[in-house]
Amino acid sequence: MSGTLFVVATPIGNLGDLSDRAKAVLRSVQVVAAEDTRRAAILLQHVSASPKTLSCHAHSPDSRLDELLEILEQGSDVALLTDAGSPAVSDPGPALVTLAHRAGVQVVAVPGPSAVTAALSIAGFPADRYVFLGFPPKKGKNRSDLLEAAHRSAWTVVFFESPERLVRLLDDLAQVCGPTREAAVLREMTKVHEECKTGTLKELAGYYQECQPKGEVTVLLAGASEGAPDVNWVEVEERAREMLGHGSSRRDVATALVQEFSVPKREAYEFVNEIGEGGKTA
Repeated sequence: MSGTLFVVATPIGNLGDLSDRAKAVLRSVQVVAAEDTRRAAILLQHVSASPKTLSCHAHSPDSRLDELLEILEQGSDVALLTDAGSPAVSDPGPALVTLAHRAGVQVVAVPGPSAVTAALSIAGFPADRYVFLGFPPKKGKNRSDLLEAAHRSAWTVVFFESPERLVRLLDDLAQVCGPTREAAVLREMTKVHEECKTGTLKELAGYYQECQPKGEVTVLLAGASEGAPDVNWVEVEERAREMLGHGSSRRDVATALVQEFSVPKREAYEFVNEIGEGGKTA
């Protein structure tokens, strides 16, 4: 009889969010497979649990996965822990879960905290349908393709991002989706300095340009409005700069953008004014 792989959700900040069931599982298993053994040690000490702890992260060799699978097949229970939140969501957890399923090992969810659902619950955007895109690629076509998919989504889009790259993400989204697309930035959820700030992409980028964020960040992008024009903002910016460079007034440029690209009038004027003041870059 093989053991059970328990996929245990851990707090995203506040240790009080760990469920009683999760505590019981951590006290009962023989082995914990942890993305970060140091964080796992703090959590295990908090619940007075002392299982053997093995690292299981994105750079773990295949031999570590084989070792954990062998432990399960020999009858010991294993708890899979991520740094925070639910394992297998934007972390290396799926590799072990997939191996366990293929080997016929029982996999059991011990649900709990999740930055995705926590953010959706307080941002005020529709959450009956949403798209989770995790951490966006840092550069290149993969990044531009992902942001374009977010732009076209009719559903709320959820990103994870580091605080150092938050402003760049907001700026890039504003370029692709337009500066007035609604968004939300959620920071340090469940912690002392929790913050949920909503506004347009332009407003949020400006705010965090002046107020450097810290801690874990989740970004929500409002879905594209039904019937809204599908605007290629890179082309819009190229056309606007071309006209401004030839001496056209901001008013004339904005009017042209409305006519040529079906840009909403308010967005066209805001966009041209920002370019005229030295903002934006294609």
